[in-house]
Amino acid sequence: MKIGFKTNSEFDFNSIDIPNESHSPVIVSLAQNKDNNMDNKFLVWHIEGGLGKNIAATTLIPHIAKKYLNRKIIIVASYPEVFLNHPNIYRVYKVGMTAYFYDDYILNKDTLVFRHEPYFQTGHILKQKHLIKNWADLLGLDVNPPFTPDLRLNMVQQQLIDGWKRNKPICLIQTNGGFFQNQNYNYAWTRDMPISLAIEIANKYTNTHHIIQVTRPNSPEIQGAEIINIPLTAAELFALTAASDKRILIDSCLQHAAAGFNLPSVVLWIGTSPENFGYDLHTNIKALPPKGNTKLVDAYLFDYSFDGVLHECPYENINEMFDFKELNKILQ
Repeated sequence: MKIGFKTNSEFDFNSIDIPNESHSPVIVSLAQNKDNNMDNKFLVWHIEGGLGKNIAATTLIPHIAKKYLNRKIIIVASYPEVFLNHPNIYRVYKVGMTAYFYDDYILNKDTLVFRHEPYFQTGHILKQKHLIKNWADLLGLDVNPPFTPDLRLNMVQQQLIDGWKRNKPICLIQTNGGFFQNQNYNYAWTRDMPISLAIEIANKYTNTHHIIQVTRPNSPEIQGAEIINIPLTAAELFALTAASDKRILIDSCLQHAAAGFNLPSVVLWIGTSPENFGYDLHTNIKALPPKGNTKLVDAYLFDYSFDGVLHECPYENINEMFDFKELNKILQ
């Protein structure tokens, strides 16, 4: 049998004979060439968007590591803290903070770069595929539901869970989501929970649970609840989710985190869809179909915007949006 090794010339290879006997003591050390030298083989995955979207992306990390086994995974993300504890990831960068990135990972390197927007894929726009499935297709991965985010807390972060302990079990209600800055309104009808509904849910559990409301500044508050309306780190939000006993959530970061910790939750859906963003683990309650003649004047590829533009709301009152009696049955 002959085996080759590289010489000083890039295209000149010499060969040596190795005995075929299985008991041969001959050991040969070969210099790795570029094709199998992991030091210069990278995979860059660029992820933008909100915290929930970043959490959802963690579902694919084990699959990426398995398919691209000989590449070091580089994550460039809007929420890098979500990815720091993953053993399969080599480096993590925040979007916009990538000093010397080109020299380190692009110039004269064997690098694959994935900077796609899964929201703008046909399967997502037509609500035929989940966000994670669209992403998997773009990354060349064969991944099918059920989807489960892969969240990791280190030893110190796990201790944050104890900091959320209260005298009674926690009922966690997220009424408002999205970014803390640049929100046009204190209530986005497409995703936020109507405050009258939130109050009714809180009243249902107030005798047995300590109510914690996660919301945005200046948004309506549940009287008597512990209000969380300041920015928390991802680890603090994850710890709060892990510490809770019941969770009534919206399409925002906490429903993704709950799925990552295998914590079944009730999730309300209004202008967005569990087919795109939800998890089978949860009880997903969709708003009733609008009764009126909805005019989507500003709609292009999607029916409603995340911001909840006022004139797009197709409901005249809360009773048209949700069936309170059915909700009460589910929240037993």
